[in-house]
Amino acid sequence: MFESVNVIGRGRVGAAIAARLAERGVAVVPDADLFLLCVPDTAIADVASRIEPGRWVAHVSGATPLAALDPHARRFSVHPLQTFTLGRGPEQLDGAYAAVTAEGDEARERGIWLARTLGLEPFVLRDETRPLYHAGAAVASNYLVTLHRVASDLFRAAGAPPEALVPLMRRTIDNDFELTGPIERGDWETVDAHRRAIRATAPELEPLYDVLAEATAR
Repeated sequence: MFESVNVIGRGRVGAAIAARLAERGVAVVPDADLFLLCVPDTAIADVASRIEPGRWVAHVSGATPLAALDPHARRFSVHPLQTFTLGRGPEQLDGAYAAVTAEGDEARERGIWLARTLGLEPFVLRDETRPLYHAGAAVASNYLVTLHRVASDLFRAAGAPPEALVPLMRRTIDNDFELTGPIERGDWETVDAHRRAIRATAPELEPLYDVLAEATAR
């Protein structure tokens, strides 16, 4: 559908996308059929405004509305629902989902084509629900980092190796997030023992533990 793409921005996401397009036989050139903005969210509107009108323009942000691509009418967004690192290549895209947002059938079809060309599984996302969608993504990815760091701090305080947490976290995902542990068993005495231990060792973490315990109980 697009024979050429100008990937603007070669950070963690842009580098992986450019490499995958080249693998799939799509020319990655400056004067292209599609200008794909892989720049920070705060730069999207400025970069878009500098592109000659009449071209297809898209961005890969999960949080930024399509209005940031004004004045372009031929526009859409494809957000790879994945976390990226510069230390890996286009294989980071494999098996991930992608949110496609567009204002018309043609733009939607082109967004879905791009997602599939990148090796992503597309789903359609309404522009107005983007903040809620992005919040869910942040909880799943960003807050997982926070939870790992908090758990690691507790392990260190207990004299246990934090690296032992990683297989546990991975198996929880492999088990399709099936809940186990004291809350699932209704063992509130153990939960209270957790609270007492945290209060004595890292009291600043007790409010977080309480919020998570209440949410898990629900």
